[in-house]
Amino acid sequence: MSNVDFRLGKKPFYDNKRFRRGFAKSGDFTIAEEEILIRFGDTMNLLEGGELVPESEEERHFLQVVADEKQAESKLEKTWIKYIHLARDRKKFHTLNGKKAAANESVEDESDYDDSNDDIGNDIVDDESRSDD
Repeated sequence: MSNVDFRLGKKPFYDNKRFRRGFAKSGDFTIAEEEILIRFGDTMNLLEGGELVPESEEERHFLQVVADEKQAESKLEKTWIKYIHLARDRKKFHTLNGKKAAANESVEDESDYDDSNDDIGNDIVDDESRSDD
Protein backbone atom coordinates (compact mmCIF):
# COMPACT_ATOMS: atom_id res chain seq x y z
CA MET A 1 0.00 0.00 0.00
CA SER A 2 3.00 2.29 0.35
CA ASN A 3 3.50 2.66 -3.41
CA VAL A 4 -0.13 3.57 -4.12
CA ASP A 5 -0.51 6.71 -6.20
CA PHE A 6 -3.99 7.42 -4.87
CA ARG A 7 -5.01 10.24 -2.54
CA LEU A 8 -6.05 9.45 0.99
CA GLY A 9 -9.52 10.55 1.95
CA LYS A 10 -9.89 13.79 3.88
CA LYS A 11 -11.97 11.89 6.40
CA PRO A 12 -12.45 8.22 7.25
CA PHE A 13 -15.10 6.55 5.09
CA TYR A 14 -17.92 4.66 6.80
CA ASP A 15 -21.26 3.47 5.47
CA ASN A 16 -23.38 3.39 8.60
CA LYS A 17 -26.55 2.90 6.58
CA ARG A 18 -25.59 -0.43 4.98
CA PHE A 19 -22.71 -1.60 7.19
CA ARG A 20 -23.72 -0.43 10.67
CA ARG A 21 -21.20 -2.57 12.53
CA GLY A 22 -18.32 -1.82 10.19
CA PHE A 23 -17.08 -3.35 6.98
CA ALA A 24 -15.07 -6.23 8.46
CA LYS A 25 -17.70 -7.15 11.06
CA SER A 26 -20.30 -7.48 8.33
CA GLY A 27 -18.51 -10.63 7.22
CA ASP A 28 -18.29 -9.41 3.63
CA PHE A 29 -14.89 -7.70 3.80
CA THR A 30 -11.50 -8.71 5.11
CA ILE A 31 -9.63 -6.53 7.59
CA ALA A 32 -7.34 -5.34 4.76
CA GLU A 33 -10.34 -4.41 2.60
CA GLU A 34 -11.89 -2.56 5.53
CA GLU A 35 -8.66 -0.59 5.95
CA ILE A 36 -8.69 0.32 2.24
CA LEU A 37 -12.30 1.49 2.41
CA ILE A 38 -11.74 3.55 5.55
CA ARG A 39 -8.55 5.21 4.27
CA PHE A 40 -9.36 5.67 0.56
CA GLY A 41 -13.16 5.32 0.45
CA ASP A 42 -13.84 9.04 0.76
CA THR A 43 -11.60 9.78 -2.24
CA MET A 44 -13.08 6.92 -4.28
CA ASN A 45 -16.62 8.03 -3.45
CA LEU A 46 -15.92 11.64 -4.46
CA LEU A 47 -14.15 10.54 -7.66
CA GLU A 48 -17.04 8.29 -8.62
CA GLY A 49 -19.56 11.04 -7.87
CA GLY A 50 -17.67 13.56 -10.02
CA GLU A 51 -16.98 15.85 -7.08
CA LEU A 52 -13.23 15.28 -7.29
CA VAL A 53 -11.00 15.53 -10.38
CA PRO A 54 -8.50 12.68 -10.88
CA GLU A 55 -4.89 13.78 -10.42
CA SER A 56 -2.94 10.60 -11.12
CA GLU A 57 -3.00 7.85 -13.70
CA GLU A 58 -4.24 5.42 -11.05
CA GLU A 59 -7.19 7.67 -10.24
CA ARG A 60 -8.03 7.97 -13.95
CA HIS A 61 -7.87 4.19 -14.30
CA PHE A 62 -10.14 3.90 -11.25
CA LEU A 63 -12.77 6.03 -12.99
CA GLN A 64 -12.57 3.82 -16.09
CA VAL A 65 -13.06 0.74 -13.91
CA VAL A 66 -16.07 2.30 -12.19
CA ALA A 67 -17.52 3.21 -15.60
CA ASP A 68 -17.04 -0.48 -16.56
CA GLU A 69 -14.63 0.41 -19.37
CA LYS A 70 -11.69 -1.53 -17.92
CA GLN A 71 -11.10 -4.45 -15.56
CA ALA A 72 -10.16 -3.78 -11.94
CA GLU A 73 -6.44 -4.40 -11.44
CA SER A 74 -5.43 -2.94 -8.09
CA LYS A 75 -6.65 -4.01 -4.67
CA LEU A 76 -8.21 -0.55 -4.30
CA GLU A 77 -10.30 -0.97 -7.44
CA LYS A 78 -11.34 -4.53 -6.61
CA THR A 79 -12.35 -3.53 -3.09
CA TRP A 80 -14.43 -0.57 -4.31
CA ILE A 81 -16.20 -2.70 -6.93
CA LYS A 82 -16.95 -5.27 -4.23
CA TYR A 83 -18.30 -2.48 -2.00
CA ILE A 84 -20.51 -1.16 -4.83
CA HIS A 85 -22.04 -4.58 -5.45
CA LEU A 86 -22.69 -5.28 -1.79
CA ALA A 87 -23.99 -1.82 -0.92
CA ARG A 88 -26.06 -1.01 -3.99
CA ASP A 89 -27.25 -4.28 -5.49
CA ARG A 90 -30.28 -6.08 -4.16
CA LYS A 91 -29.49 -8.71 -1.60
CA LYS A 92 -30.37 -12.27 -2.55
CA PHE A 93 -33.01 -13.84 -0.38
CA HIS A 94 -33.44 -17.58 -0.17
CA THR A 95 -36.50 -19.07 1.40
CA LEU A 96 -37.12 -22.60 2.56
CA ASN A 97 -40.80 -22.61 1.68
CA GLY A 98 -41.73 -21.43 -1.75
CA LYS A 99 -45.22 -21.29 -3.18
CA LYS A 100 -44.19 -22.76 -6.53
CA ALA A 101 -42.81 -25.94 -4.97
CA ALA A 102 -45.92 -26.43 -2.86
CA ALA A 103 -48.21 -25.94 -5.85
CA ASN A 104 -46.32 -28.50 -7.91
CA GLU A 105 -46.23 -31.21 -5.27
CA SER A 106 -49.08 -33.70 -5.30
CA VAL A 107 -50.69 -34.78 -2.06
CA GLU A 108 -50.24 -38.48 -1.39
CA ASP A 109 -53.40 -40.50 -1.09
CA GLU A 110 -53.34 -42.78 1.95
CA SER A 111 -55.38 -45.40 0.10
CA ASP A 112 -52.23 -46.15 -1.92
CA TYR A 113 -50.41 -47.21 1.24
CA ASP A 114 -50.23 -50.95 1.87
CA ASP A 115 -49.57 -51.82 5.50
CA SER A 116 -49.77 -55.61 5.13
CA ASN A 117 -45.97 -55.88 5.23
CA ASP A 118 -45.59 -53.93 8.48
CA ASP A 119 -43.60 -56.00 10.93
CA ILE A 120 -44.71 -54.05 13.98
CA GLY A 121 -48.31 -55.27 13.98
CA ASN A 122 -47.32 -58.86 13.18
CA ASP A 123 -44.71 -58.97 15.96
CA ILE A 124 -47.25 -57.99 18.59
CA VAL A 125 -49.64 -60.73 17.49
CA ASP A 126 -46.82 -63.31 17.45
CA ASP A 127 -45.66 -62.34 20.96
CA GLU A 128 -49.19 -62.67 22.38
CA SER A 129 -49.67 -66.13 20.87
CA ARG A 130 -46.34 -67.35 22.31
CA SER A 131 -47.14 -66.13 25.82
CA ASP A 132 -50.31 -68.27 25.89
CA ASP A 133 -48.26 -71.49 25.56
